[in-house]
Amino acid sequence: MKSVQQEVDERSNLTGTNKFELLLFRLGGDDQGEHNELFGINVFKIREIVAMPAITAVAGSPAHVLGVVNLRGQIIQVLDLPAIAGVKPKTGLNIMLVTEFARTTQAFAVESVEEIVRLDWSQVMSAEKSAGSGMVTSIARLEGEDGANGHGGRLAQVLDVETILRNLNPDSGPEISQQAVGARIQIKPGSVVLTADDSVVARALIEQGLDAMGLPYVMTKSGKEAWDQLNSIANAAEAEGKTVSDKVALVLTDLEMPEMDGFTLTRNIKKSARLANIPVVIHSSLSGTTNEEHVKNVGADAYVAKFSAEDLSNTLRRVLKQ
Repeated sequence: MKSVQQEVDERSNLTGTNKFELLLFRLGGDDQGEHNELFGINVFKIREIVAMPAITAVAGSPAHVLGVVNLRGQIIQVLDLPAIAGVKPKTGLNIMLVTEFARTTQAFAVESVEEIVRLDWSQVMSAEKSAGSGMVTSIARLEGEDGANGHGGRLAQVLDVETILRNLNPDSGPEISQQAVGARIQIKPGSVVLTADDSVVARALIEQGLDAMGLPYVMTKSGKEAWDQLNSIANAAEAEGKTVSDKVALVLTDLEMPEMDGFTLTRNIKKSARLANIPVVIHSSLSGTTNEEHVKNVGADAYVAKFSAEDLSNTLRRVLKQ
């Protein structure tokens, strides 16, 4: 039997292998109690899982906010995730998932928790072109009945919790102004910032921030798309007798992305003879010393937590030496 420390070490080391762990849970079904689908959240965003405690309703709360709980002295807002997803729990709201990401702590009420599965990011495909409200960022293909990963097995919808929070509180977004980001950042004429993020809300915020900084950019939606784009740019630069650094000033990447995560993207860049000199900044809602240590291990030039336009601007200036 593995010790607790072995479990912690294994989980921490996943970031170096393009793998991650997904907490699977159910929210409920339709009015007939059917179609009780699987949903998932990256384990690194989960602080703890507890049986549903007593909730104090708060007067004037937005729709789908159940109220607050006092969890060991911390007051935490609790969101009705089944109601947000438009389904009804058959057995009630039994479990509370306490999450930490993007500099915030909140809890989500769910019907039941199933298990934690270990997946490769190549098993996760973008859900952006699928029907939906944008609250599902990707679809994970779980191990099939025949034991073959990604073939004929269950599917889990990976929730974009950042988008869910932003949709519930649209006026609570970060300030993105010229005053917040400071003077325009100068980079080599003809070059761009290549950025990768699978969240619709995050991409919108990044675009607004880079626009305010005066930085031209190319936006991609996954680590694999960014990697392919970067190599295409490098090929074009070489055909013109230039280097990729003449075309790409910096790579700004998220960590959690379908097909290829930000750790793998960064490691690939830093191991490539023609790409290694490009600065890489990891921009993630995953926080904590463990993730920051892995950022150093894969060779990233900096880490900045989502989302503060001022912090992002300061980090880019430092990396670009301005």
